Amino acid sequence: MAGATILGGIAGPELSRAERDFFRAADPWGFILFARNVDTPDRLRRLTAELREAVGRNAPVLVDQEGGRVQRMRAPHWTDWPAPLDQAGRGERAVWLHHHLLAQELRAVGIDADCAPVLDIARDETHPFLKNRCLGSDAETVIRLGRAAAQAMLAAGVLPVVKHMPGHGRARVDSHKDLPVVEASLDELRASDFAPFRALADLPMAMTAHIRFTAIDDAPATASAPVIEMIRREIGFDGLLMSDDIGMQALSGSPAERAAAAIAAGCDLVLSCNETLAQMDEIVAAAGAMSPRAALRAEAALALRRAPVQQDTAALRAELAALGGLAA
Repeated sequence: MAGATILGGIAGPELSRAERDFFRAADPWGFILFARNVDTPDRLRRLTAELREAVGRNAPVLVDQEGGRVQRMRAPHWTDWPAPLDQAGRGERAVWLHHHLLAQELRAVGIDADCAPVLDIARDETHPFLKNRCLGSDAETVIRLGRAAAQAMLAAGVLPVVKHMPGHGRARVDSHKDLPVVEASLDELRASDFAPFRALADLPMAMTAHIRFTAIDDAPATASAPVIEMIRREIGFDGLLMSDDIGMQALSGSPAERAAAAIAAGCDLVLSCNETLAQMDEIVAAAGAMSPRAALRAEAALALRRAPVQQDTAALRAELAALGGLAA
């Protein structure tokens, strides 16, 4: 099992010698890829293999591949997927097909975890950066379609990472740029925002929200021990909990200080997407090694990383196309 509580990103489509040496020494739990790392299928397969070789084990490789504006792998080599909220309007079967076929494409290039589905509830006030990434505008719909999406990915051999716990839908600003402040009462949050995460608390991995909930704490959820405690005890999530990207401007302090705050609050892992190797070295030192409890959660999550269920891909794509669920 990994020593460092970090999910690290890399600079380009090839692993540099300096990155290889850093990862070998730091031993991160896993890796996350972005559009800057994606070229051809062959190069991407080679990259995922080299990342695992650098740490000497079958480390998880993650990506954000939702559909719509958030998809790192695109045409001509991969499918351009509609936004999840658009797909949700076509029904549960379309959502299942979307996520299963998407996960097949990931698995084929060595990516075995996807930061999806989004379980936030779309509202009138939801910021545009998030709104069409959601699966519905009420908890019941998000629960039903979120379960379908997660099961579809698991059947394709890809682990889902639900986000953004305990709920990002009320945010009126983009947490990449500012700290959203949500002033809803705890009763309101329990009745709606928390409900999808509570219903899907059995899933293996989740990502936090960089949001301040005034009813709970002054700190953003990612760095808030009271919020993380609520995620664990009230929402009932005992899976592997990672921070959202610590480079986002909703958080304050240096990257190392942000990482330390997230781990101290109770996150199991820190997600470092755009930091330099020098900054990641500081993050590793600040975050420390995975706790025994985090290591057990990580082991349980990876135990669900199974061989794909064999499916007739052409038939599934034809079915989704008939539902109107494939982008032109």
